Amino acid sequence: MNHSHNDVKRFQVFATVVLAILAVFALLPIILIAIASVTDENVLVSTGYTFLPSKLSLDSYYYMVKQSQMIMRSYGVTISVTLLGTLGSVLLTTTLAYPLARPDFKYRNLLAFFVFFTMLFNGGVVSSYIMWTRVFSIKNTIWAMVVPNYLVTAFNVFLVRNYYVNSIPHALVESAQIDGAGELQIFFKIMLPLAIPTVATISLFTGILYWNDWVNGLYYISDSQLFGLQNLLIRIMNNIQFLKVSSNSALLGTQNVDLPGASVRMAMAMIGILPIMILFPFVQKYFIKGVVLGAIKG
Repeated sequence: MNHSHNDVKRFQVFATVVLAILAVFALLPIILIAIASVTDENVLVSTGYTFLPSKLSLDSYYYMVKQSQMIMRSYGVTISVTLLGTLGSVLLTTTLAYPLARPDFKYRNLLAFFVFFTMLFNGGVVSSYIMWTRVFSIKNTIWAMVVPNYLVTAFNVFLVRNYYVNSIPHALVESAQIDGAGELQIFFKIMLPLAIPTVATISLFTGILYWNDWVNGLYYISDSQLFGLQNLLIRIMNNIQFLKVSSNSALLGTQNVDLPGASVRMAMAMIGILPIMILFPFVQKYFIKGVVLGAIKG
């Protein structure tokens, strides 16, 4: 017994050390980005990225303060898209998973097949673009960044379905039905409140997807007033002249600026990373529980 206990302790120490090393390696790129964002532009161009730059500068952040209107607008777009997309995704995903978890739902296997089918096949980029722009006419609207690709994913649906099956007894649903509760009452008063861990999990998954998304904006947004934070960043990374050319002077409020190109890219990246880093610790306990229970086969 004592020998077994010592083995467990040794494994815990070993696992902790390994995970700590992996965590450090995961943090190193973020630390490098943070250092690069406060490195002098000339040093960054001449010596490249380093953890110990010879000269520091806040020029990139100073420039971003001057362009706060543009950045805050893109922040507002990204926050709005993330909130709308995450709320809509959670509502649709949890409601779709509910009948899949009900053993008394006659067509649940057929519905599960259609959901699973979307994991394997899709119409492709061209057909999707034609459908969203010509049929639904969502180009240059905020819905173009909310609806395509991320609103409902089969992975999240099955994650929630499995959580319902493994964590909420069907006898509880039957008891509510006997008491006269309807399906909406059962869902909103029993299933959804008891599924908080998996709801937090898919909210985090989906929120990160929306926050980091630039593909929808690249495909469907050409109006600079609707550029999200990641779209603004990708345009800066692709062509720093986006922030300099006179055609964007109205957007920037300035012309012919002396822009610290490389360091401002890193500063923009830091601005994009920080909110997710701040949010994650608050949902971590739900995230772990939701993934573990939701991943068990129902």
